[in-house]
Amino acid sequence: MKKWILSSVFTASTLLASATVDLHYGGEALVATGTGDFAPYYISALRHGRLTQSTTLLGEVSAWVPMRLDRRFSWGACVDLVADYGSSVEYARYNPNGWSTHKEHPAPFWIQQAFAELKYRGVFLTVGAKEHGSTLLNQQLTSGDLVESGNARPIPEARAGFVDFQNIPFTNGWVQIQGEIGWGKMTDSDWWADRYNRYNYHIVSGEWYNYKRCYFRTKPSQPLSVTVGMQAAVTFGGTVETWREGVRIRSRKHDVNFKSFLNSWLPMPGGEEFYEGNHLGSWDFVARYRFASGQQLRAYFQWPWEDGSGIGRRNGWDGLWGIEWTRPDRSWITGAVIELLEFTNQSGPQHFAPGDLPGGTITSESTGADDYYNNAMYNSYAYYGLSIGTPALMAPLYNRDGYPAYIGNRLRGFHAAATGFITDGLSWRLRAGYRKACGNGMLALPKPVHLTSVSLDVDWQLPRIKGLSVNGAIAIDRGTMPCNAFGITVGVKYNGLMKL
Repeated sequence: MKKWILSSVFTASTLLASATVDLHYGGEALVATGTGDFAPYYISALRHGRLTQSTTLLGEVSAWVPMRLDRRFSWGACVDLVADYGSSVEYARYNPNGWSTHKEHPAPFWIQQAFAELKYRGVFLTVGAKEHGSTLLNQQLTSGDLVESGNARPIPEARAGFVDFQNIPFTNGWVQIQGEIGWGKMTDSDWWADRYNRYNYHIVSGEWYNYKRCYFRTKPSQPLSVTVGMQAAVTFGGTVETWREGVRIRSRKHDVNFKSFLNSWLPMPGGEEFYEGNHLGSWDFVARYRFASGQQLRAYFQWPWEDGSGIGRRNGWDGLWGIEWTRPDRSWITGAVIELLEFTNQSGPQHFAPGDLPGGTITSESTGADDYYNNAMYNSYAYYGLSIGTPALMAPLYNRDGYPAYIGNRLRGFHAAATGFITDGLSWRLRAGYRKACGNGMLALPKPVHLTSVSLDVDWQLPRIKGLSVNGAIAIDRGTMPCNAFGITVGVKYNGLMKL
């Protein structure tokens, strides 16, 4: 046994010492300007939290070593740093003398990514802050995954799972599995404290985060392939402060121990909170057909859930529904998506459990008022104010009254996008959508809010300087979710490679 271990260690060390390392490096400078308090929806969405203000000067440098998927054992690492100047926005706050406003803006510097990862055969381990997008949806065209969309900054965490879909033994490749699980610590407590109005509702500092998913896929080499599974996320732990009419009425620290981490993985009922933490997720389905020409047509849905009623599909047709077409060449149009968003059912308007009124005479239970991404004991499902899930639901960042929750998650809308190439190195992307919200799962708005959004992006890969590109975007918003806005971005990006 000792000889086998020593031999394995020696072999791994030899491979690491002799292998060529591909060190990628890059830099980007971006300028954004426009009207409105915030950047237009399509300029801000799905950028991992980089750009939210109407005026932004952003510089970014990064270096990374990608994992080699063609090797049995591989490793990777990344450091990604951002320097930013963003315009300020006024937020309301209550104090004993009444209401006032104060200005807030993004931090001048932050670490966007910093992680190291290992791979052995088909499994991986990642430690640190790493950007994650949707596993199933086209990140360039979609409106955003409902659980982890790539809209907010990455959360520092430890995550492990399958590198990609792996064949299940004895199925001859006809059934594959992919899954992962991770625990992380949120670092945005100061952000919530700076923008909270301290009048009503609650905020939590020091929260933890857990994410997990499991997907099954039929043989991808066949013309027709189907993927089905579930995602689940939970925020837990931390200290909650509750305020009513400007008075702090409660402060409570949620326990963080081994049982808390176990319950975030396998939720178990019990205690005052019933299920510890704020649990949410989605049922996911994709059917893909590949034509002989290489073109593909995909139909998909994501059904959201906030508790058992949503898991049991008592929330009607709520979800993200989409159709996508792509082709493999560099034609004028290489891909297009149409998506419908429906979040108006939410398992009905009322939620009640006997434990809500201890000692009461009502013993029946009513499950409803799912109130997507909000929770009565934890922060809303956002990180540095931006939605971790779909950006289609207006996140707390945009509540200039300092209310730290989603006010418009009872929403209906659509999203369309297309992309292609004008020339071999000049690509374009057009996106458009409309959304209307009448309140959240618990409260109706006095007047519905809505937004019409359109954007055009262009990216030019300079042919004479490998790795250098110039990109720009123009976008316009019209409506009250949160406001009318117009924006333009211009950026220069360079990526290089060193062999070590």
